[in-house]
Amino acid sequence: MVSDPLILAFDTSAAHCAAALLRGDEILASKVVEMSRGQAEELMPLLETLLTDQGHFWNDLSAIGVGIGPGNFTGIRISVSAARGLSLALNIPAIGVSTFDATRWGHSSNCVATVPAPRDHIYVLDQASGKAPHLTPAPYTSEREILSPPTGDILASNIARCASARLGADNPRPAPLYIRSADAAPARDQPPKIL
Repeated sequence: MVSDPLILAFDTSAAHCAAALLRGDEILASKVVEMSRGQAEELMPLLETLLTDQGHFWNDLSAIGVGIGPGNFTGIRISVSAARGLSLALNIPAIGVSTFDATRWGHSSNCVATVPAPRDHIYVLDQASGKAPHLTPAPYTSEREILSPPTGDILASNIARCASARLGADNPRPAPLYIRSADAAPARDQPPKIL
């Protein structure tokens, strides 16, 4: 008898470190730690605890689901790097899921997914408009239902469900979804002349 796939999903794209464990249609467990910094140190112990509390080990996993943003630039890189490393080490697929897709999970396709952005802006995906995800000043108005990301535990659970729905498809390696460029930039000053 073949059992349902076991999927570990996680997200660090916002001020949290969130994870969920899915088997079939059932979320076995989810955990979230609210934090604005320190996700790199918190993520792997959180995942280990989530697995062992449910009596599972790393080699029980069928796939990894990972939040790819948009969101915190560094946070996205942390989770995507962890997912790629686990995928290679465990020889299982890692499936990237945008915060937009995880936010829209379980809602009609006639809605607008949004994600808070810095400086009183908001990231928007309005699929009905045919526009690519974009950054716009907040608040955003639309005639359709506007969705904001759910809490971290629900977001991680939805990432797991999206990954499960895509399991077996030809999924590209997870990559960060950056809608705007990073705030940091190379210096514009000319380097000093070495004599």
